[in-house]
Amino acid sequence: MPEHRATFARPIFASLGHMTLSRVALAGASATAAAAAAVLIRHEQTRRSTERFAAAALETLLNAIDANDPETGAHVRRVAAYALILGEAADLSEHECKSIERVALFHDIGKIHEALFDIVHDVETLTPADRRAIAKHPEVGAKVLEPLKRFYPDLADGVLSHHERWDGKGYPRGLKGRRIPLAARVVAVVDTFDALTHGRRYRDAQPNDVARQVLLDGRGTQFDPDFVDLFLFPPVFAKVLGAEREVVQWKPPVQKRRTGGEDDKVPDITFRWRPGRNGARGPQASDPMHQTAR
Repeated sequence: MPEHRATFARPIFASLGHMTLSRVALAGASATAAAAAAVLIRHEQTRRSTERFAAAALETLLNAIDANDPETGAHVRRVAAYALILGEAADLSEHECKSIERVALFHDIGKIHEALFDIVHDVETLTPADRRAIAKHPEVGAKVLEPLKRFYPDLADGVLSHHERWDGKGYPRGLKGRRIPLAARVVAVVDTFDALTHGRRYRDAQPNDVARQVLLDGRGTQFDPDFVDLFLFPPVFAKVLGAEREVVQWKPPVQKRRTGGEDDKVPDITFRWRPGRNGARGPQASDPMHQTAR
């Protein structure tokens, strides 16, 4: 009888041993999964913190433009407003519009370089040497923005290319047609319009009709013809004029202290650069992918 009980018990003990090993294996797998999850969480937190830092860096650069030259600060905000109108009219994607917005906001950052500042703000007519110096500002701006390429890969190249021409006779690389980055082609049109209608210290502002004719004369040679046609399309052009009045009323917002504890995703940052709630683009203000840097 004892032998019978012992024989009967062996499968039970074997089963219990198997269950114990299974629990140990399960516990080990759970610990591994938990460790992997912790690593992923830390990685995600680091990524978000780094992206917030990159967004803060751009916001700081924009503030530096304002502090150095309020006239240029107003100019880039008008150009950004017009560029967004043109991008949306062209039915570009949200990501493309955000890329265009950034290039527009920082296309002239190279002009705050000390070597160019006095030339840009001189009331006298520009000399050929002055013009050659100013022509360096796309390269200067691209170098300033190059360290942020990991987060905004299109930004430095767009700034570098905003004085390229559709016919290949622009600078600094002589790019032609669609080889010119999309954002640069958009900014080239709206930048020219704003530069003409608001003038410079060395050049008087021109009426809207004169600026329109300059764009038409440059259609297909200096500018992307499709973007010129769309920009001058009456409903789009009316929005541009409305945006101009809105940006004129813009005032720098009160800066909020960054706590570092926000959990926002900031791959496509919307800057506080235009009127409206937190500087956002209307209906997209609540989109977590496009929240204002804070």
